[in-house]
Amino acid sequence: MNEVSSQSAIVLPLMGHAAPAESTSSSAVEVVEKLAVENAVVIFSSSGCCMSHVVKRLLCGLGVNPVVFELDEEKNGPEIEKALARFTGISQVSPTVFIGGKLVGGLDKVMASHISGELVPQLKEAGALWL
Repeated sequence: MNEVSSQSAIVLPLMGHAAPAESTSSSAVEVVEKLAVENAVVIFSSSGCCMSHVVKRLLCGLGVNPVVFELDEEKNGPEIEKALARFTGISQVSPTVFIGGKLVGGLDKVMASHISGELVPQLKEAGALWL
């Protein structure tokens, strides 16, 4: 994550949104929803995941300052991961990207949006890009 953090990504330890270790999955869902709604771009990531690295580099390279939640570095990361699996319908949730409070998906969806020319307008609409 060092390379990306030097490119303006915000690595977010839950900053007051943390659910207790014995939290229910519903509070994990609330954490995901709150982070997604309160931030223009949120990436739920695993620090050692190459696909997470690529999506972080792409968004930072476009000038986005995403909030990055590293699932493997947070105490309640496994609970958040389960909540994301419910949102996405798949078990491999890293990376999961939200733009403007809306679930975009993983690297495949982000790259498809980028290639089709839809990503930058989405980012502008969410307030993540100004130019």
